[in-house]
Amino acid sequence: MRTVYEILRAKRAGQELPKEEIAYLVQGVVSGEVPEYQASAFLMAAVILGLSTAETAALTQAMRDSGETWDLSDLAPVVDKHSTGGVGDKVTLVLAPLVAAAGARVGMMSGRGLGHTGGTLDKLAAIPGFRTDLDKARVREALTTVGAALFAQTDAIAPADRILYALRDVTGTVESISLIVASILSKKLASGTTGIVFDVKTGDGAFLKTVEESRELGRALVDTSRAAGRDATGWITDMSRPLGRAVGNALEAEESIRVLRNEGPDRVREICLLLGVEMLRFAERTLSEEEARKRLEKAFDSGAAAQKFEELIVFQGGNPKVVEDPALLPQPRQRIPALSLRGGYVRSISTEKMGFLSIDIGCGRRRREDEIDPAAGFIVEKTVGDRVEPGETLAWLCLGDREPPRPNMERELTALFRVGDEPPTTPP
Repeated sequence: MRTVYEILRAKRAGQELPKEEIAYLVQGVVSGEVPEYQASAFLMAAVILGLSTAETAALTQAMRDSGETWDLSDLAPVVDKHSTGGVGDKVTLVLAPLVAAAGARVGMMSGRGLGHTGGTLDKLAAIPGFRTDLDKARVREALTTVGAALFAQTDAIAPADRILYALRDVTGTVESISLIVASILSKKLASGTTGIVFDVKTGDGAFLKTVEESRELGRALVDTSRAAGRDATGWITDMSRPLGRAVGNALEAEESIRVLRNEGPDRVREICLLLGVEMLRFAERTLSEEEARKRLEKAFDSGAAAQKFEELIVFQGGNPKVVEDPALLPQPRQRIPALSLRGGYVRSISTEKMGFLSIDIGCGRRRREDEIDPAAGFIVEKTVGDRVEPGETLAWLCLGDREPPRPNMERELTALFRVGDEPPTTPP
């Protein structure tokens, strides 16, 4: 077996690494024998030079096998959704209770923010008392009694991914299809779910900017999942603009609640219905698309989805009253308008830059030890295609407990909106 130094030199030279060396490298990351600087060097080489299909499969397997794997076959089917991440993506908070209310068991292992995108766990943490540190026994209990569980990656599941995920977030090595596939599937294949729907984001606010790249990732995720014996399908959804109106942890939790109460943005609701149909049909194979959609719409309209979210919050230690009164969530201490400098139509929003700007005010982390400010974020008043007048509010800069790092940051927010004379052709 070559040393880690020799393995890194071989990868730098463009050689394909055998699965035994990839497994050795991953084991060393977990044991601490491979220091972070060598792990980071491997990640950078993977981004710059790429990984072959065989290397990607070997990395996925090694990361999965770095910890325990869960067997939920006695509870099957257990369905899941995974999003590749975007700005304002709060779908999980709506989708899990929605699909559970429609009759399926939903187990979703979620993550924290990565790069410019927000993390589901950070949004759930904005709900007072809500705990995501569930062990296998508690996840099984949640699936049995509530029908849904939203939980963090445990220390025992894919510990290699937890280490590499954190390193990718701070070393500029997020945008790699192979690393994304290995990270996602090492956890999904270990967590015991039987069917996975992939929500592959594309556009400026996604990690992958083009539809072609997103298709490549979607195919890799679905093919690898099916090869491992899981039901899998995927959708490509637009992230050229924030999803919904809210960006930021408590703000997105509030918007999710409003969607569950039929008060939120139609676009968020529609994506949840689209993905929910696939999840429900994995759980009940005899359902048609039309039947599945009707059942999900009934869960929305009857209030069953919102009630299921209350049940989920209670089970996971949170305050369920936030569903009736979202004002119980952390609130911004200041809301500053970002005003349009001219009239016209919003032609585009620099969504990725908005994500990074949100990190600056406390929505995410630039270093692993950074603390989140749950109340911080943005409220988008004018989205792509909307008419705006000079001096009208494009968005609100919402500040929490943390002081802004720069003065007049609302002007930076304004600069992210491109306003022109003609309305754009908006993506579906």
